[in-house]
Amino acid sequence: MHPDQDRPAPTRTPRRSRRPAPPKAAILTKETVVHGVTLRDDYDWLRAPNWKEVLRNPDLLPDEIRRHLEAENAYCKALMAPTRNLQHDIVKEMRGRIKEDDSSVPQPDGPFLYYSRYRKGAEHPLICRRPRAGKGREQVMLDADALAEGKDFFDLGDTAHSPDHRLLAWSADEAGSELHGIRVRDLESGQDLPDLIGDTTGDIVWASDSASFFYVGLDADHRPSRVLRHRLGQPPAQDELMHDEADAGMFVDIDRTQSGRFLLITISDHETSETRVVDLDDPQGAPRLVAPRQVGRQYGLDHHGETFLILTNAEGAEDFKIVSAPLADPDPAGWRDLVPHRAGRLIISHLCLRGRLIRLEREDGLPRIVIRDLTSGDESSIAFEEEAYGLGMDPGYEFDTDVLRFIYASMARPAETYDYDLSTGERRLLKRQEVPSGHDPAAYKVRRIFATAKDGERVPISILHRADTPLDGSAPCLLYGYGSYGSAMSASFRTRPLSLVDRGFVYAIAHVRGGTDKGWRWYLDGKRENKRNSFTDFIAAAEALAEAGFTRRGRIVAEGGSAGGMLMGAVANMAPELFAGIVAEVPFVDVLNTILDDTLPLTPPEWPEWGDPIRDVKAFETIRGYSPYDNVTAQDYPPILAMGGLTDPRVTYWEPAKWVARLRATMTGGGPVMLHTNMEAGHGGAAGRFDSLKDTALAYAFALQAVGAGWPEARAEV
Repeated sequence: MHPDQDRPAPTRTPRRSRRPAPPKAAILTKETVVHGVTLRDDYDWLRAPNWKEVLRNPDLLPDEIRRHLEAENAYCKALMAPTRNLQHDIVKEMRGRIKEDDSSVPQPDGPFLYYSRYRKGAEHPLICRRPRAGKGREQVMLDADALAEGKDFFDLGDTAHSPDHRLLAWSADEAGSELHGIRVRDLESGQDLPDLIGDTTGDIVWASDSASFFYVGLDADHRPSRVLRHRLGQPPAQDELMHDEADAGMFVDIDRTQSGRFLLITISDHETSETRVVDLDDPQGAPRLVAPRQVGRQYGLDHHGETFLILTNAEGAEDFKIVSAPLADPDPAGWRDLVPHRAGRLIISHLCLRGRLIRLEREDGLPRIVIRDLTSGDESSIAFEEEAYGLGMDPGYEFDTDVLRFIYASMARPAETYDYDLSTGERRLLKRQEVPSGHDPAAYKVRRIFATAKDGERVPISILHRADTPLDGSAPCLLYGYGSYGSAMSASFRTRPLSLVDRGFVYAIAHVRGGTDKGWRWYLDGKRENKRNSFTDFIAAAEALAEAGFTRRGRIVAEGGSAGGMLMGAVANMAPELFAGIVAEVPFVDVLNTILDDTLPLTPPEWPEWGDPIRDVKAFETIRGYSPYDNVTAQDYPPILAMGGLTDPRVTYWEPAKWVARLRATMTGGGPVMLHTNMEAGHGGAAGRFDSLKDTALAYAFALQAVGAGWPEARAEV
């Protein structure tokens, strides 16, 4: 007999598992009067007064804020502790789907083939080249893993070899704050030159003589506002200013035409753009304006011979058209339609190769590539038959070529890289994405269905599930959404969600309004005064998945990041009972306060997207009506995992921190609500290809817990 069998039964109620008490943020109410309305913010103190310095040096975060964020991280870690082994397994699975010694397909340029590759186990790439002809030795131009050694954060930005192939300009962000330093490496000696330029976007365009390059400088408010030319060997203080943008609502970007002839300086917000060009053969020449900015008119250009080929929405071309304009006088009065506008066919991008115009377009939610012979006008296209897939072009470095490279993938089929012979139409498979742990596309099903929105619009939903997953409503679902800035969600191959799909989840993408998945009108119907359509579309998608038997109400975990995190905050307020859990990554949830603050880096350029609540009372009322932080109410909320980055300049760390604090203080039940802040990273999270898996594993373990065992209630011990 076991000794314990003779003991009497306990007289006390057995101790039940309980979750720890969450951190409680202090309430220090700040009141602001805007348009006669008093706004009360109990948690504004979480915004560090020296936040700009914190972007450069996280150690400068005030102690009281650091203690609060660390307490939140500890609470999240404690609640997720039962999933520690699960998280480890998910990281191992996801890592097993990554080819550790992977490499890109080499791109030809002059005498060399340029490519990147990884050492087995490395977080960061090697930037390499080898002779184009024969079997010459590989040259490792840059070892990003060595550069990252000993640093808490390192993210390689741009790498650009000089036209004479002697130098490599490269940039890196070493804090997660998107402040890139640019350096130049001598490819013969392998040493960096003394040149060092700080506070840039990281983008680099060389002049034709390889003696200077162009870059974009950030101003004191972290905005890309200036284009400068750096001459090798000269102090950065002497760099030549090519453009200084006075309008804080416009961002500046640089690129070059595929021909290599022109530097493109693009000044734009979310609905208006302007381009200036510099002849790279004459880099000291003044930038030349192509067409002056006109509110609502967008255009982007490439170059062929004596002509600019311009993609534009001018003259009512809502889904864009392509026009031609002479180099000598590109004024809009002389623009001539080459590919006319056709409603419902959105032209996404275009490029010129010798004798051809190539465009990527989307119709009925599916992409295709169209090749136009500039002499004959004949067109041919590249498309695929699957219900949902992704397609993109990789233009490479060369202009005088008969080869176009493109990448195709579906939600079940790994990415395939092809070279397409523009003369014969022959496709040559160069690389199929390897999944070392194994992947059988036939084991999965890809579907596309439509949800009916409140106003009758049909919302596309791309779906992936295992072929043997029962579609009787019992399966849990991860539903992803974004719906802002005109960004379309590609239905391409993603290895990470397979860790959920292989555990019986249905993985779905809701192509809600605010993106351009169904054309430019789809975007316009999800911005500013129409923003609520993004939220109601997502809710309709969740309902449609349940009605079709892919899942059921209360078995859906919603996920979105950045502006998609705003979507998460909104649907949490509007339909909390629909979701088993919500994952909000770097969530833009404090919309009203952020868009009212024109000192923040992104605010003035954001007004065309959301409206200007400072000067427009109607925009103020609209944003106030949906801003997730301002609309938290006394109701039950599902479990929520919010994830932020301390050095994030886009969605500042205090947005998710304030949101979580207000949720806890206001909600009547449900939860738990957790916050995980990466104290060493910014908007993109950890920079390494393996380090970033940890955050994904945390999110997926949360999703599995939310539809599984859940979390014990917080209760007093008895």
